[in-house]
Amino acid sequence: MATVAGNIVKALHANGIDRVYGLPGDSLNAFTDALRRDGTIRWLHVRHEESAAFAAAADAALTGQLAVVAASCGPGNLHLINGLFDANRSRVPVLAIAAHIPTAQIGTGYFQETHPQKLFRECSVYVEYVADPQQMPRLLEIAMRAAIEQRGVAVLVIPGDVALAEIGDNRAVVIERSQPVIVPSDAELDKAAGLLDAARKVTILAGAGVEGAHDEVVALADRLAAPIVHSLRGKEFIEYDNPFDVGMTGLLGFASGYRAMDAADALLVLGSDFPYEQFYPEHATTIQVDIRGSQLGRRHPLDLGLVGDAGATAAALLPRLAVRDDRRHLDDATAHYRKTRAKLDELAVPAKRTRPIHPQYLTRLLNEQAAADAIFTADVGSPTVWAARYLSMTEGRRLIGSFTHGSMANALLHGIGAQVSHPHRQVVALAGDGGLSMMLGELLTLTQNALPVKTIVVNNSSLNFIELEMKAAGFVTYGTGLANPSFAAIAEAMGIFARRVERSEDLPHALREVLDHDGPALLDVVTERQELSMPPAIEAAQVRGFALYAIRTVMSGRGDELLDLARANWRQLL
Repeated sequence: MATVAGNIVKALHANGIDRVYGLPGDSLNAFTDALRRDGTIRWLHVRHEESAAFAAAADAALTGQLAVVAASCGPGNLHLINGLFDANRSRVPVLAIAAHIPTAQIGTGYFQETHPQKLFRECSVYVEYVADPQQMPRLLEIAMRAAIEQRGVAVLVIPGDVALAEIGDNRAVVIERSQPVIVPSDAELDKAAGLLDAARKVTILAGAGVEGAHDEVVALADRLAAPIVHSLRGKEFIEYDNPFDVGMTGLLGFASGYRAMDAADALLVLGSDFPYEQFYPEHATTIQVDIRGSQLGRRHPLDLGLVGDAGATAAALLPRLAVRDDRRHLDDATAHYRKTRAKLDELAVPAKRTRPIHPQYLTRLLNEQAAADAIFTADVGSPTVWAARYLSMTEGRRLIGSFTHGSMANALLHGIGAQVSHPHRQVVALAGDGGLSMMLGELLTLTQNALPVKTIVVNNSSLNFIELEMKAAGFVTYGTGLANPSFAAIAEAMGIFARRVERSEDLPHALREVLDHDGPALLDVVTERQELSMPPAIEAAQVRGFALYAIRTVMSGRGDELLDLARANWRQLL
């Protein structure tokens, strides 16, 4: 007898899916037993359903293929939600099989009862409840196609008794992603070319939408004599082999990226949903290209919005543009970038023997020692700042993070999915101490599944980026300290090779040991708590905020904190 659960597994296998992330539970028994009976799909057992969803998100982001996650009813479903929010907002295809309580008990306040359709609605492009076996396999096909075509999360809510029921149609349809090439109309392209040709200083802002369009965007920048500023999510796709790159803008960015946009009288936004309004130039002509028309003008007023693929649109624009002889804007922007880059590199040096390690130095060494095709994941907060500024991309490297949803604890969880999907690549999770301790149990997932993820812990005994935000807003830091154990000792107890480093002179060798280890490994690095990650442009409100923080800190009897702050950052302040 073919069951609904068996048909789901059959369809997943037919579509080339060979792994499912999840945590078992009685309401999920039909599905997990169908996996066992089939034997062709690997069950990736994690210690928390949130981890399964984040791992699936990274898997989908790196492969471009549908990733699958499963969870039991009630709390199991609820644990999925944060990771599914991350996947959906990162626009990666994930299918979630969400078990439900027995059909006859729905609406009675039964043990573990929730309303999954409502819970998942905001973090998905499609969610549906399977109430009758006759709805399958059609709902599964609709869900898979929605996730693939809309690049988001699709959820099927299935009671355990329905999953065990006999299915009438045991077909397995292969869902192939369509590959349309979308280009604006000739009239729109001509208008864009006219606006760009009329401008003296053009800057390009490139986002995640330029994936696969590196060469077309670089050629367009050459024709326009335009510096290329990238968003954080665009970094991995446009930074490498790019003579027009001038770094990032935004709160984590470079002064050069900020200046290149601020000085422009025309801004061409390619595949970016960069959200920070204050970093857009106020008086520049702005043209935005996005595959989703609904995104146009969401962040900044436009003079022209174009619906199209970034690469195809760049290629179509190129022959319409006049060759630009005046390259002074480009030359000025790239020269400023070189100076900015040099200043950042001056901060990435060993600390004095008595001081904790500068996180910039750690990340610079990691950049130098990691593989040319390494996959990096970074926790939200200060690890993302240092990754953005000190990890350089190559054509083979990738950088994954919760860059839109902004969830803590993502680095290790994303690292799991990255390593599962790319077992022969070096995967490095740059984790904050707060993030890692939040989901510490997932280190056991590495050992249980033999995943050689390298976890680098930025251990500053604090929720460091939150402290920085408090200082900038004028608040005395409160509730942000972390009483940390030795993460290396914990990792070793879990069967993971580990090293702990407290002084700069010991760091290069320890990092090399961890990266070279054949298996999961962890490096616990004690870093400077008071290190400031300065934004590219400091607003008057932030200056007032820091001054107010200093006054309040002294008044509260914590003046020694200001001395520590000054000692840690004298390199940046002088």
